[in-house]
Amino acid sequence: MGSDTKEIEQLGINTARLLSVDAVQKANSGHPGMPMGAAPMAHVLWAHYMHYNPKNPDWANRDRFILSAGHGCMLQYSYLHLTGYDLSLDDLKNFRQLNSKTAGHPEYGLAPGIDVTTGPLGQGFANGVGFAIAQKHLAARYNKPGYEIFDYNVYAICSDGDMMEGVTSEAASLAGHLELGNIIYLYDDNHISIEGATDIAFTEDVGKRFEAYNWHVQAVEDGNDVDALIIAVRNAKAEKNRPSLIRVRTQIAYGSPNKVNTAGSHGSPLGPDEVKLVKEFFGFDPAQFFTIPDEVAVYYKAVGEKGTGLEKKWDTLFSEYKEKFPELAAEYELAKTGELPKGWKDNLPVFEVSDKKMATRQASGKVLNAIASSLPNFIGGAADLAPSTDTNLKEFDSFTPEKRDGRNFHFGIREHAMGSALNGMALTKGVIPFGATFLMFSEYMRPPIRLAAIMKIRPIFVYTHDSIGLGEDGTTHQPVEQLISLRSIPNITVIRPADANETAEAWRVALEHKDGPVVLVFTRQGLTILDQTKYGKATQLEKGAYILSDSDETPEVILIATGSEVELIMSAQAKLKEEGIAARVVSMPSWELFEKQDDAYKEEVFPKAIRKRLAVETGSPLGWHKYVTDEGDIIAMHTFGESAPAEELYKVFGFTIENVINKAKALLGK
Repeated sequence: MGSDTKEIEQLGINTARLLSVDAVQKANSGHPGMPMGAAPMAHVLWAHYMHYNPKNPDWANRDRFILSAGHGCMLQYSYLHLTGYDLSLDDLKNFRQLNSKTAGHPEYGLAPGIDVTTGPLGQGFANGVGFAIAQKHLAARYNKPGYEIFDYNVYAICSDGDMMEGVTSEAASLAGHLELGNIIYLYDDNHISIEGATDIAFTEDVGKRFEAYNWHVQAVEDGNDVDALIIAVRNAKAEKNRPSLIRVRTQIAYGSPNKVNTAGSHGSPLGPDEVKLVKEFFGFDPAQFFTIPDEVAVYYKAVGEKGTGLEKKWDTLFSEYKEKFPELAAEYELAKTGELPKGWKDNLPVFEVSDKKMATRQASGKVLNAIASSLPNFIGGAADLAPSTDTNLKEFDSFTPEKRDGRNFHFGIREHAMGSALNGMALTKGVIPFGATFLMFSEYMRPPIRLAAIMKIRPIFVYTHDSIGLGEDGTTHQPVEQLISLRSIPNITVIRPADANETAEAWRVALEHKDGPVVLVFTRQGLTILDQTKYGKATQLEKGAYILSDSDETPEVILIATGSEVELIMSAQAKLKEEGIAARVVSMPSWELFEKQDDAYKEEVFPKAIRKRLAVETGSPLGWHKYVTDEGDIIAMHTFGESAPAEELYKVFGFTIENVINKAKALLGK
């Protein structure tokens, strides 16, 4: 590399630093220190190693970049602008403002070139593990000798905060076990967090920890040493059997005479006077703002334009691939659109009525294994609970370092990392992922569930053992508040089916759903299979609520339930009929799907004239008041459960035919 080029590169690094400083200062909000210290490593990635095409940010074989240290997002925005993405200088000037592309943390779908929404620390790190899993799986299924269709890497810049968060440990352990050599993470080791120097709370040897996780670990002791960074990333790319961590010792707010290496530069603007000093330090005019020297603009434009050639080369390779492997190519091209193969629904089972009850988790397992062969891009697993959640795809192998085409994932007892990895997988076009655990442990997954909803992506979260019906494990494992908690998250669809046939329909809806995650909630205990010829069809589950069983005359009361409690209100309806009381039974597996229906349908199910309504669900009563009206009532959980057989618990907490009848009669004054 010539001296002139090195000078331009250094000028480019400093330009990125000052773009970040100016944007934060103009917004009077943000984190200037991290971009100032980490700019050299970002430059090395964008200018020397990453494969990307600014003209097509969604190019299938691009390298993925994750700013896990999402608070430093002006660094990413600066390089996206400099390398030619559709992110203007005005967008940078509009940082953190209403309707701006340049939000306070990177947001997927808002600015081009953002591969995942980050901000909550540790999430980006763990998302990258999902990206890496998906790449390995796509490569195993589609690559052929001479046709390396998918060979991209996953890069990230992480912070001290990322290293402290527990999800990072879970994800790093999983990545090391799976030997994900396509991961290359740069750790911005600046020794500063919000409260001050990190040694007030964080003194471990991170490198040794990651070596114990089976990672390839390097250290660059001077974050401004571009040549050392280039060599370290080159070494990481050469390591194929272990994920790589490069610890880079940086100085937060490098170039700021008074704020360098201080916590004050982490989350606050430097201030006008200090900004002037920083610009003088780097040789820029203090009176000028958002300055991009001409030679820097030309340099980074040329860097970005290299991606057009890379993609054209890939397009040629894929065209040849389509000729040699037309079926595989067609399969992938359909999968990347998010559409499903024709006829896949023909494999959905229909469950016949029998004397034998079936837990919806068991029905789910039968559905999964019936449809798996017709959905080659449908992959997933459990957090060490596949036998309990019934989520093993029996005809397929496990995903391991030796079997990358395996479709069963063993996430281990790492619910948080599982959720975050699922998001990375779901962000990879051509993959539909699911992950399973007990409903209670959705609590460990709340950050990735919420982020999936924000990004409007479609991982499928499977939760079993959904109520006090799991019995003897007691209060620690019996979910009470989880259903309403999940329902309260915007842009999420929660489905709790009532029997085996509703379960099959729940899977159909989940797989066809777009623009947000779906949560499927299943029972441990066996449930009666409802007669599809006698009662309302389970296909109506897609409407969220439907009349399962109506009275011969105008109903006096409407009984509403989800999941296992539907069987209960069906029995109560029959008893009420014997007493001359007309009751309608509404199965309501999904509030969110019901709310999408038009007013006419809502009136059909819940006529305004019928004000006496009783909702029954083994969860919190919160939210049900909307559907039962001020003249209705709710049978729900108002405490935690107990450790006892499920049958006893249902009696203790009032989930009995007798209590439903008494509550209904009380509403009617009878």
